[in-house]
Amino acid sequence: MANLRLAGVIRESIVDGPGIRMTVFTQGCPHHCKGCHNEQTWDFEGGYESSTERILEEAQKDPLLRGLTFSGGEPFSQAENMAILAKDAKALGYDIFCYTGYTFEKLVSEFDTHPEYKALLEQCDWLVDGPFILDKRSLMLKFRGSTNQRILDVRKSLESGVAVDAEI
Repeated sequence: MANLRLAGVIRESIVDGPGIRMTVFTQGCPHHCKGCHNEQTWDFEGGYESSTERILEEAQKDPLLRGLTFSGGEPFSQAENMAILAKDAKALGYDIFCYTGYTFEKLVSEFDTHPEYKALLEQCDWLVDGPFILDKRSLMLKFRGSTNQRILDVRKSLESGVAVDAEI
């Protein structure tokens, strides 16, 4: 069990990854993307605390859930505890879809100084990477907001050492 600072939780979502998902919005974001639709998540002191155990107890009440989605805020700002949540969720049979304002390459380049990034990535099935860029915004994209963002197959990307697009 670990504690997280959250902005909120959506118990059932069909827009934050494949299938019916519980979306966990972390509190705190260093990116401050122009046009962000979650500006209220930027303040690292905002939101509320919740335990990973409580989140999973709520998830298990819904037999329709396929997985959990981590959004924000920036999930990698709480990577150590998000990795615990992801690992415990996967043990219960859920898949993990994660959003980040960092690129896959940036996260991998910081594994030595931030091993918690690797711990979280290793638990993710899919990663939407890169900042939201207002000038590249498109409402036609599946599960992402701007054309610079990619949906990556994390396992294949980690195995090959390069970003591998997911087939969703």
